[in-house]
Amino acid sequence: MTTKTDKILIFDTTLRDGEQCPGATLNIDEKLVIAKQLARLGVDIIEAGFAFASPGDFEAVSKIAEIVGTENGPVICSLARAIKADIEAAAKALKPAVKSRIHTFISTSDIHLEYQLRKSRAEVLAIAQEMVAYAKSFVTDVEFSPMDAARSDSEFLYQVLEAAIAAGATTVNIPDTVGYTTPSEFGAMIKGIKENVPNIDQAIISVHGHNDLGLAVANFLEAVKNGARQLECTINGIGERAGNASLEELVMALHVRRQYFNPYLGRPEESQESLTNIDTREIYRTSRLVSNLTGMLVQPNKAIVGANAFAHESGIHQDGVLKNKLTYEIMDAQLIGLTDNQIVLGKHSGRNAFRTRLKELGFELSDSELNKAFVRFKEIADKKKEISDRDLEAIVNDEIQQAPDLFRVELVQVSCGSNARPTATVTLRTPEGEELTDAAIGTGPVDAVYKAINRVVNVPNELIEFSVQSVTAGIDAIGEVTIRLRYESRVFSGHAANTDIIVASAQAYVNALNRLYASLQSQEKPEGVSAQRV
Repeated sequence: MTTKTDKILIFDTTLRDGEQCPGATLNIDEKLVIAKQLARLGVDIIEAGFAFASPGDFEAVSKIAEIVGTENGPVICSLARAIKADIEAAAKALKPAVKSRIHTFISTSDIHLEYQLRKSRAEVLAIAQEMVAYAKSFVTDVEFSPMDAARSDSEFLYQVLEAAIAAGATTVNIPDTVGYTTPSEFGAMIKGIKENVPNIDQAIISVHGHNDLGLAVANFLEAVKNGARQLECTINGIGERAGNASLEELVMALHVRRQYFNPYLGRPEESQESLTNIDTREIYRTSRLVSNLTGMLVQPNKAIVGANAFAHESGIHQDGVLKNKLTYEIMDAQLIGLTDNQIVLGKHSGRNAFRTRLKELGFELSDSELNKAFVRFKEIADKKKEISDRDLEAIVNDEIQQAPDLFRVELVQVSCGSNARPTATVTLRTPEGEELTDAAIGTGPVDAVYKAINRVVNVPNELIEFSVQSVTAGIDAIGEVTIRLRYESRVFSGHAANTDIIVASAQAYVNALNRLYASLQSQEKPEGVSAQRV
């Protein structure tokens, strides 16, 4: 059997590797929201989690498999170590999906074998073959990864890959686990695999890489030129350490430069057909959703989705763009879903018009989500004369976030000024439904609010990041607040949007505290589960 694809498959691991980014922990409902959007984006495979790692991960994988893993949806995948219990958990969690994949892995570099696994090459070879075959007994689609492949001995790597494919692997993934290689090296490694693994034509070659040296995307593009046909990436490039290869950068590089890449896929150079199945118009919306739910802000100069990606300040650049966009823009902002449209909705607009506009913007909300968003829309419409699509997006993303609804902000009142001591009074509704009020003095109004909230919630934590961004221009703009706080070794994020930045700050802080509080109530991760990751 020969495995071929005329397109580059996009394997999204935002919900697995991306969530390993410190502070990016997502609950089950938030993962489901992102998974639905990834399906709209058009990714081919969603790595929904590591089913064996915790009951929460298992439930998330299972729920995504059931709701997103439909006939016309993406393949749903779970990570599993090359251990029977992991593979069994993955198979069970993936059972509801129409199309499912088990992704199993084991290290192959000598440094990992000696210091982490404490196993010989012969033992690893036998385990890889046995566990791929075991995974194959549950699903037809099995992916195998030799972890730390980039630092593995080439001959041993070829041997392991050949054995994995013979055992039933339909995809072999080549990870640059520590982000060590350069583009020419990575391309040569893929070429070497193509030339030296006898049965490589029976599997798709995938690549997975981290961005420690800022080379992940460049490495992947070189891998494509040498035969890789699946790219494992994350939205906004989030992930462990410096993150993963960025989905939006890879997709747009392949789209904008498709005439360059066409010959490497056996296509005519002039072909205009897309090289991936991604709907690029969903890129910006997906980026914003992931940023909001994880609390991981996108840097302004981030390629493709950064706030400055389509901004021009230089007079020469501005003059050129005004005359012809192509002078200084290699892609249209509308291609990734960015628009400058102003909606006509206002405080007199009805629910049907509101729903219709949201559909036009790509939001599919349940009745309960729509009701919540509509109430917020009316509140904002009373304060703003014009509401932009960016405002609508902020409202919807804020309202559909599924942080545990434990403590709720009922009242925020502050007193401050140049010659006054900042004082805040807050009222929170507790998980038991009781309203508690407290007050505090701080170095500023937000500090006072946070101290008052802490007195009510009474859970020790350390605020490590506080960020405010304006959604649109103008004095009546909606402000988005993102905060991150630390409890022991874990980091929790919170996000909120409001025209009153003090209120948004309070809501974001309570949002993060709710995640912390919920985590303390349910210790999900069982003992003995290794933190190994591809």
